[in-house]
Amino acid sequence: CGSKVAQVLLVCLAMGAAAACAQVTVLRYGQAPSAARSIYSLPVAVAEREGLFRREGLDFRIVIPLPGGSDKMIAALHDDTVDVTHVATPFLVRAVLAGSDAVAIAAEFNNPVYSLVARPDIKSIADLKGKLVGLADPAGSITLSMRKLLVLHGVRDGDIRVKTIEGTPARLNCLRRGECAAVPLGQPQDLLAQSEGYRLLGFSNDAVPEFLYTVTAARRSWAAAHPDAMVRYVRALAGAFRIIRDPERRGAVAKTIVETTGVPVAIAERTLALYFEPGRKVLPRQGEIDLAGLAQVIAFMGDAGQVKAPLPAPERFVDLQYLRLAGIQ
Repeated sequence: CGSKVAQVLLVCLAMGAAAACAQVTVLRYGQAPSAARSIYSLPVAVAEREGLFRREGLDFRIVIPLPGGSDKMIAALHDDTVDVTHVATPFLVRAVLAGSDAVAIAAEFNNPVYSLVARPDIKSIADLKGKLVGLADPAGSITLSMRKLLVLHGVRDGDIRVKTIEGTPARLNCLRRGECAAVPLGQPQDLLAQSEGYRLLGFSNDAVPEFLYTVTAARRSWAAAHPDAMVRYVRALAGAFRIIRDPERRGAVAKTIVETTGVPVAIAERTLALYFEPGRKVLPRQGEIDLAGLAQVIAFMGDAGQVKAPLPAPERFVDLQYLRLAGIQ
């Protein structure tokens, strides 16, 4: 066995869990390059740093597939590169409608706070007319929510020029170069940009009050053949969310954000404060899946012409049995 498996065995023995020791399971988790050093890796990063996967008898291995957007993540499930994967919900929906048997088994982020951040000379969203705006994948949650925000302020698709840029760090670089007039940024880069003098124009939450942004997905057939691994995974993820929400652990979680994203600790602390403002509902409590939030994703995809009517029910894209077996949903 490798060193990681040996560590798992030692933890199991220390806990007196001989049965769990006999069943150490390798679990390969797919992570997009754009998510690896972003805030959206936080639940998994906390679970890793706190030893929650080891405690569940999992030899947890992060796999970053070939460069590309979220569309690569479901493909990695099918070519046996990974067992489970982080994925934005529109890509999961699109893959399932195209014939994939992938399903969401747990939620990672609910309603993300994406900030529309602009050059200092841009005073309002209306000032973006005729300007270049850097957006994410046209089919993804970020772009769908940003276009809703723009429309709220009278800026329609034909009013701006768009450049597709995957990943918050890359979009921030476009803003810094002066090429993009505005870009959507997640935390903590949006707070960092504001500290550098860039202007906050609005939040995605202003246009999208309820959403299910990213989930852990697996192939339905693979999960059915490995139910114990699925339950162990969702228990570990639930433990990470409990740590993130614990006020007494806030300092340790901020440190994880610093280590993951490279931002100053003050920015990490402001990020957590933003997430736990009343009504934000950024994070699930324990990885539970918000079906109403997923229905909103599907509705937005319908509005954008990406899903045809009649719109499919959100239940088609999830398998809640592992959350239920873990006592979470």
